[in-house]
Amino acid sequence: METDRGVEGSIPAQRPASRQPRLEAMVGLEWSQAIELPRIVAGAAKPSDIRRAWVHRAPEDQVLALYRATAAGGDVVPAPWWLRAVVAGELDSRESGFRVEDRIGQLLSRRPGWEYVPWAADGESGYWEFMPSEGGPAGHRIPTTILNTDRHPGWIDVLPAHSGATPNPIAVSGLAGLRARLGEFEAVR
Repeated sequence: METDRGVEGSIPAQRPASRQPRLEAMVGLEWSQAIELPRIVAGAAKPSDIRRAWVHRAPEDQVLALYRATAAGGDVVPAPWWLRAVVAGELDSRESGFRVEDRIGQLLSRRPGWEYVPWAADGESGYWEFMPSEGGPAGHRIPTTILNTDRHPGWIDVLPAHSGATPNPIAVSGLAGLRARLGEFEAVR
């Protein structure tokens, strides 16, 4: 008896090309590889030290296309803040995002107590912590943290030092706003 698998007891018949299984790229897996950072970034001292993933180096139009394809399913896609801002039309380019990160790094790296933390959530760009705010009268706390965000056009959020529930982020109006309020953020010990 002949079936679409061939004659029983013999080698299966070759399927016509129109009936061959179709393999599609697993865009989610491709994206996770695109944002994966090499292990060497653990000792990074500034944001530019971790820009080693495909998402940082590939042509920007390819990065945008892969991100959009991955996000097309409606799921939240881990990505750097600047990429979400570029896709939303709020930031003009990846380079502009890098400049924002680098300027914050230049400001904070000159001030005592600030340390760059490269191991953020998947795809994110790291953040800065004010280590003197870690102690305090209540014992160990999460230190004051500065991170980049795409939730407002100032691109900078500050999480005050805290223990317990994470406070709402304080939106800061760009580098000038951060520079103007840095003493306030550092005073919380």
